[in-house]
Amino acid sequence: MATNNHSLDETDLTILRILQEDSKKSAKEIAARLNLTASPVYERIKRLEKQGFIKKYVVILDKKRFDLPVTAFCQVSMRYHDKTFIEQFEEQIQALEEVQECYHMAGKVDFILKINSQSLEDYHNFIKYKLSKIENIGELNSSFVLKDIKHTSALNI
Repeated sequence: MATNNHSLDETDLTILRILQEDSKKSAKEIAARLNLTASPVYERIKRLEKQGFIKKYVVILDKKRFDLPVTAFCQVSMRYHDKTFIEQFEEQIQALEEVQECYHMAGKVDFILKINSQSLEDYHNFIKYKLSKIENIGELNSSFVLKDIKHTSALNI
């Protein structure tokens, strides 16, 4: 697959693919898969981190094990679209711990939020007592996930 950064070779891409599958893989384990020694693989990983190809390492938790089975996507349309209102909204959304993801969109909807909740009642309370208190929201439209079909954080590189 083509990449915008010519400093990545096939070995770098393979290392990144392996780390996307399992970020706990050690340089030694990755090196064994690539028929290399651990030291150059370790150096490549450090370079990929330093250059910003690897932003951070995370653990993906099972939301059901934390009693958060309800996933909603909330579409938010703003009344006014000037820079100040958009920046205010973005700041206030950052402070809401219930919001797992937020995207500023082009088109009819201005923002899409992903929220995990314990129940529909909890989601309702989030909308009523937190989200609706944000100034300049014109319209909210919620959609609820019935079943997770595909969920990945891996990029197709």
